Amino acid sequence: MPGINNDFIEEVRSRNDIVDVISGYIKLTRRGSNYFGLCPFHGEKTASFSVSPGKQMFYCFGCGKGGNVFNFVMEYENFTFMEAVGTLAERAGLEMPKIEYDEKAKKEADLKSRILEVNKDAANYFFMQLKGKNGEIARNYFDKRQLSEETIKKFGLGYSLQYSDDLYRYLKEKGYSDELLKESGLCVFDEKRGGHDKFWNRVMFPILDVTGHVIGFGGRVMGEGMPKYMNSPETKVFDKSRNLYGLNVARQSRRGNLILCEGYMDVISLHQAGFTNAAASLGTALTAGHARLISRYFKEVLLCYDSDNAGTKAAFRAVPILKEAGISAKVINMKPYKDPDEFIKNLGSEEFEKRIGEAQNSFLFEISAIERNYDLSDPKGKTDFIEDAANRLTVFTDEIERNNYIDTIAQKYSIDAEALKRKVNSIGLREGIVADNTPVKIDRQKSINPEEGFMRSQNLLLTWLVEDRTLYESVKKYILPSDFEGELYIDVAGRLYGQMEKGEPNPAKIITDFTENENQGKVAEMFNGAVFDDMTEADRKKALKETIVKMKQRAIDKKTKELDPADIKGLTQIIEDKKALQKLESLAI
Repeated sequence: MPGINNDFIEEVRSRNDIVDVISGYIKLTRRGSNYFGLCPFHGEKTASFSVSPGKQMFYCFGCGKGGNVFNFVMEYENFTFMEAVGTLAERAGLEMPKIEYDEKAKKEADLKSRILEVNKDAANYFFMQLKGKNGEIARNYFDKRQLSEETIKKFGLGYSLQYSDDLYRYLKEKGYSDELLKESGLCVFDEKRGGHDKFWNRVMFPILDVTGHVIGFGGRVMGEGMPKYMNSPETKVFDKSRNLYGLNVARQSRRGNLILCEGYMDVISLHQAGFTNAAASLGTALTAGHARLISRYFKEVLLCYDSDNAGTKAAFRAVPILKEAGISAKVINMKPYKDPDEFIKNLGSEEFEKRIGEAQNSFLFEISAIERNYDLSDPKGKTDFIEDAANRLTVFTDEIERNNYIDTIAQKYSIDAEALKRKVNSIGLREGIVADNTPVKIDRQKSINPEEGFMRSQNLLLTWLVEDRTLYESVKKYILPSDFEGELYIDVAGRLYGQMEKGEPNPAKIITDFTENENQGKVAEMFNGAVFDDMTEADRKKALKETIVKMKQRAIDKKTKELDPADIKGLTQIIEDKKALQKLESLAI
């Protein structure tokens, strides 16, 4: 791997057991020699995400994502390879060596570093303008919002002047190029006006990542201008779908959960009131990227969205996203006020603390919200409500969890629990809802085309070689790496055979040797062929023999088709291969 010693990479991988690492992100249940859980990379109700401690690999039979521990961390955290290595090295207590980047990587790292430098200078500039003689309008705004000097300083709040090129001129005087200012998103360029500011006449909210770097800005206009709120555009360092405002502080809170809000002022007001575990998404709905980021630091989220219909809908959308990331959610009731900022100003922090204690289970909140759509005093209205609730209860694939919710709802709404249970199970059967621990079924009878069937045969053979090392001596007599089809298969088989000769099969290391994510996923699939655990030993041997015969026959056919009639040596080899195949068909492996 360019830039770092391969031996160090392998040491990092070997000292981070993949089951231990992935268990820190999602719930895994042992099933046979492997572990299974719900895939974090696509929505599913049946656990098809497999983690193999023996192969030190993961593979999802649903979406096809797979790889070793590096691939998982890269995919889950949206990390580069080197960021994943660094994170896992730290986890294992290993010190990262100094990295020598290639020219392209060095250029990219330098650009990111320079953008962060520009952002830091811009944040200082905005803060100075707030404190200066031209910042009175912004200071008055923050005074009306009852923010203390300490809070303003803590969040680095500032002001962009009414002049539309003041920041641009300031940054140019500091020596920054137009190209860099454009990349930073702080300045805009056109033929008429040249360089000018993205933000002007706005109170400014610096946005920091979890490490404390200023990655972007949010601005609220002073006066009646539009848009009222505006964020930095996407840059090399700023992705609003993967960052949260205030998380850099909230992650250090000792409260143990995260209060998730909708806006900057909600977060700032809560922090000022002592609730330092508050954060907010950056003008977007909650995304899977947000949820994965939160899951690094918290296992419970208290949703504190606006109490209007839009806030209720946002909470509905957020709950399943959080659940997929392994995060439980509760909902804080803000009524009679719209948001936490208004609530704190009117009722104070003690009352807000009470509301936290009364936070409602997210699913029960959902049921309470839909209750308003029905007239429960009318038999038909109550019947329709029960139908709606029953449909929603099918989201729980674990039977015990589902029954617990059924009992709670039945008690609250005076419904016969057994009747509700039968209703839910009926809907579940109709829609194919299965228990979380139902094994993944592989349809052996499903028709597949010959090419796909041959690829599966190759996958199956590679998988068997890794899972049962005793097979190698028998297999290599008949199948060589050159008998595989496809450059990638031949390459992978050659690497595996080389490891086998040394008695050290290591598929996870083979994955690391490939730099392209697409190839890494394909290699992971090669080592996760469908192995039928319910086979008898005799059936396994029969299946292995049939696989070898199929591959050898295909290799002979290919060589015969491509043979030059004048190639006597090649012809002799084909004859020998056919004899070996005939002998193989009459032998037991």
